[in-house]
Amino acid sequence: MVVSGQGDMTGPIYHERQVKQLCALHALNNLFQERGFSKQELDQICYGLSPDVWINPHKSLLGLGNYDINVIMVALQTKGCEAIWFDKRRDPKCLCLDSIDGFILNVPTEYKLGFVLLPLKKRHWIALKKIQGAFYNLDSNLDSPQLIGKEDDLLTYLKDQIESKDKELFLVVSREVATSQEWLVKVNCNDFLDESGEKIFSTDSDEIRYIEDGLSTDIELDKKSQEDMDNDNVIVNDNTRKSPLLSNFFTS
Repeated sequence: MVVSGQGDMTGPIYHERQVKQLCALHALNNLFQERGFSKQELDQICYGLSPDVWINPHKSLLGLGNYDINVIMVALQTKGCEAIWFDKRRDPKCLCLDSIDGFILNVPTEYKLGFVLLPLKKRHWIALKKIQGAFYNLDSNLDSPQLIGKEDDLLTYLKDQIESKDKELFLVVSREVATSQEWLVKVNCNDFLDESGEKIFSTDSDEIRYIEDGLSTDIELDKKSQEDMDNDNVIVNDNTRKSPLLSNFFTS
């Protein structure tokens, strides 16, 4: 675990390097830019999620880490945050980046023994965060944080990532933002005028519309319908939520 020297004059960027199968732990700490969680704390979350089992399904049997999405969600909740699964049918341009604290990617990786590639697959957690005015990839497998760029660069990067069927994206937001859905871009219909100054939408002036990729401007989409579309989370237990589209293979 190291603190990277990258960054501008305001200071370095906190970046933990990969140890064992603890990428979920590293992703959380890199996201919050501090050593906010320990392996022992994540293990305790696992025991809390499944207290009466011989083999805990949320972590490695060998005690190496390999934590699943349920552990990450509960850990985030202890910090007053929520993880929101991003529907890959959307365009990332629908995201209100100012309301999002960071991102966690779940990606497939390959096993290597030295330079030999083994026919085994595993999952890996990666944190993305805006630091000192720019977005960085804080992947614990990297030697140092990787600069992504400004907002447009991030949106392009996210779109490229979620085009893969094997990758999943989670938004990390405050509990208040999760409840109000402020992580979605909202626009007032009065802001959209044609060249003659006429409103594009024939709606009431105070109507708020959520931007959806692939929707033409003459399609009515009220807030309730949008909320129904976004309500993909179901209760897994008293402490955590998980999308029904996600399976237990989301581990590190």
